[in-house]
Amino acid sequence: MHTGGFYLLPFAIGAGLAAVVGLAGVGAVLSALVFALVSLIVFGALRPVAQRHRRLPPALRTGAAALVGHHAMVLERIANSEGVGCVKIDNGEVWTARSYDDGVIDAGKQVEVVEIRGATALVME
Repeated sequence: MHTGGFYLLPFAIGAGLAAVVGLAGVGAVLSALVFALVSLIVFGALRPVAQRHRRLPPALRTGAAALVGHHAMVLERIANSEGVGCVKIDNGEVWTARSYDDGVIDAGKQVEVVEIRGATALVME
């Protein structure tokens, strides 16, 4: 069912019922008609179910990825060239920080977390 061949189920059911009708001694024309009608009915019944399963809820961001977009307070001046800087993110965690655009950000400024790379938060004003 997970290989993409699940869409053949209505045709398999239609073919099964057409085979039963064919074994009953009815002609090929009536068997083909049963195949077509049953396949369409089953396909029409399964389509709304398949449509509901295609709509998945948005993925939840967890862990460090959930911090992207949060605001932070610069605790130690951020200077990429010197390799210094740390921020305190909304939830109270202190992270090593670097400026996203290679600028210098002074302590006490409010910044936004743009990306997390390893154990470093990339921030910008």
